[in-house]
Amino acid sequence: MYIIPLYINLKLMRSKNWVEFQNEPIRNEENKIKKDTKGSNKIYVYKQKKGKKGKTVTIISGLCIDDSIQAKNFLKRLKVLCGTGGKFSNNDFQLQGDLVDKVKSFLREDNYQI
Repeated sequence: MYIIPLYINLKLMRSKNWVEFQNEPIRNEENKIKKDTKGSNKIYVYKQKKGKKGKTVTIISGLCIDDSIQAKNFLKRLKVLCGTGGKFSNNDFQLQGDLVDKVKSFLREDNYQI
């Protein structure tokens, strides 16, 4: 039987793989809830020219985002992806320009049902 000093045992334990609390079941439940809420309703993406002084605007409606911070973060991601401006009003997202294809591909990657 070998006697190993305590300081050698401490070196064997890696700091990256060490888990103090087991929280994986909680995270899995949260991910299931998020996926269920994303796929529960139909999302409409269309372009509109009427009432915008001839400018084309892409409108995303049907997203049920209750928290304003989440809505702002989602809009920020869309604006960075498309490289345009946009706004959030009346539970609709508006982006400047004809970006229907880009928005649809972004929503599909993010597991939304279009």
